[in-house]
Amino acid sequence: MQKLEHSIIAELEDAVKSGSSERRVDTLRQVTNLFLHDGDRLSEEQIKVFDDVLCVLISRVESRARAELSQRLAPIDYAPFEVIQHLARDNEIAVAGSVLAHSSRLRTSDLVEIASTRGQDHLLAISGRTNLPEAVTDVIVDRGERTVIRKLANNASARFSDTGYSTIVARAEADDELTEILGLRIDLPLKFLRDLLKRATDAVRARLAAIAPPELQQEIARIMKTIAAAVGENSPALRDFSRAEALVKLLKQHNELDDAAIIKFAGAGKFEEVAASLAVLNNATTDMMMRLLEGPRSDLILIPCKSAGLNWLAVETLLSHRPLQQPLSEQTLKLAWKDYGKLSTETAQRTLRFWQVHNKIEK
Repeated sequence: MQKLEHSIIAELEDAVKSGSSERRVDTLRQVTNLFLHDGDRLSEEQIKVFDDVLCVLISRVESRARAELSQRLAPIDYAPFEVIQHLARDNEIAVAGSVLAHSSRLRTSDLVEIASTRGQDHLLAISGRTNLPEAVTDVIVDRGERTVIRKLANNASARFSDTGYSTIVARAEADDELTEILGLRIDLPLKFLRDLLKRATDAVRARLAAIAPPELQQEIARIMKTIAAAVGENSPALRDFSRAEALVKLLKQHNELDDAAIIKFAGAGKFEEVAASLAVLNNATTDMMMRLLEGPRSDLILIPCKSAGLNWLAVETLLSHRPLQQPLSEQTLKLAWKDYGKLSTETAQRTLRFWQVHNKIEK
């Protein structure tokens, strides 16, 4: 190997000094060929030599040559580590794409960093990787646009945290295709499948019931029966929120619709006023806010609260005083506090807009 090292270094020095782009690209191909021919038999120290050489070359060749190198090294488990790091962070998706989609040399921390800082094309490439961990999918769900989210949801081996599932299910309300994709995931926890079907249109529910695998069909049918019964019980009359809305609008006019007002309403159990307050602060309907407040899921309530910019004391008071059969435990409140800290205002506002658009379509 020592003779090979000297040969490569000499060739490299000639290529770099010559100033010829064609010569550097040719040298890059030769070095890559040498590595791919012998790489599986090389020691880590020997691979490091190739790593150093390739790093020098990729900084001096055009993107087309870097893209070719990325495609050749992406499937290789023993690919030089530093080269893979450079290629994965390349601003050109033609260069980074293959490595982001396939290279086993990228760590979870690398993927989280890249998913947090690069654009939608990079997120799209990462979304198709095998066995994506929760730390990565959390970032993609938060930052990804529709095409990215659909690809991620279609990735059967991707794993999601409860926060990730909650957010992606909320986003599915305005996206029938995403609803179908999620509804067919075998690993979707039942609590999220229920919420997904509750939000879905009748047409999407019917399609899911028809195309779902046998192990899901029975559960989907059972959930849909429960939803139909609940709709039948609650549909007769629309509630009148006009008094609460008038009071809240008056507070708004006098710049008194703030955290203290929410705390006072919630502490007194005046949840029509709380719903009207959240509606005004978010430019939403009081009926929508009331459905959230009276629903079983405390995590969904965090979204309009964060969108409205409420502090944690107001949110905690609201959650603690909801008229539930079982009051929230200290552990649930602690988890809600953590989730509220993680939830960005941007994500909350975007999710709320999805809900509002869906409501308008339904009407």
